[in-house]
Amino acid sequence: MATKAPGANRPFTSPIASLVVTVIALLWTVPTFGLLVTSFRKKEEIVSSGWWNSFTNPSFTFDNFRAVLFESGGTVGEQGMIPFAVNSLAITIPAVLLSVGFGLMAAYALAWIPFRFSDHVFYGLFALQGVPLQLSLLPLLTFFATGVQLFGHTIIPDLNIVGKLAAVWLPHTMFGLPLVIYLLHNFVSALPRELLEAARIDGANHFDVFRRIVLPLSLPAVASIAIFQFLWIWNDLLVALVFAGGTDDVAPLTLHLANLGGSLGSHWENVAPAALVSIIIPLIVFFSLQRYFVRGLLAGSVKS
Repeated sequence: MATKAPGANRPFTSPIASLVVTVIALLWTVPTFGLLVTSFRKKEEIVSSGWWNSFTNPSFTFDNFRAVLFESGGTVGEQGMIPFAVNSLAITIPAVLLSVGFGLMAAYALAWIPFRFSDHVFYGLFALQGVPLQLSLLPLLTFFATGVQLFGHTIIPDLNIVGKLAAVWLPHTMFGLPLVIYLLHNFVSALPRELLEAARIDGANHFDVFRRIVLPLSLPAVASIAIFQFLWIWNDLLVALVFAGGTDDVAPLTLHLANLGGSLGSHWENVAPAALVSIIIPLIVFFSLQRYFVRGLLAGSVKS
């Protein structure tokens, strides 16, 4: 009769590890809780005392939320933050779909479609992660605005998209593709070769294999990477500041939040509730896809 090794079913944990994780979680939660309390306080109390004083002398109001949701607050635009939240969704969702969709197709091509210099292409894409985002903002903006000219001749005409949503979609897609391709390549390359070869023998082309086999099996990895992409694009300010054109029609929520604080950052009664509201949608996305999150993080890390 086979015997199990001692501690084979014992969970991989310890009281010290649990204590450390608990302390980190509490330290991570305290600022968010402080933001929650501050968002319900009056301006006079915010500037005169810390948020923890609300427990000794509680005085809360919903006026801050009413102002940032439905009023301009004398800062940007003639409406509250809801149109800017819609702009953020209009920027984030297409950018995530484009980067993850093209990234998965590129990962499949690099992993399962043999062609010359495929390894060099993959290494080149991986090296692109080391290029600072700030270095490419001005050349890319110039390309969008004036096109590409060589010796006085127009090689590529201007795209005429500056100040439009597409001007924000494309940079987020391009800057996100190297990491997306690298992570998804590790997962796609670990799929069972026998399964893909059987589909090819049955007459399936690469598109059929990608659509019917690779895409369904890659959903955990796709979901986890989509979470990272969504959080990065939703919280981005730099790309929106450069490519949104400074107009309220395409300005995302982060740009509106930056202006809500005022030139000296003195309007905490506006920033706190607006920041709290801006957290809600990323939380919804994360908890909706969390069952894929851990599986996606570990995807491709171990091969049989």
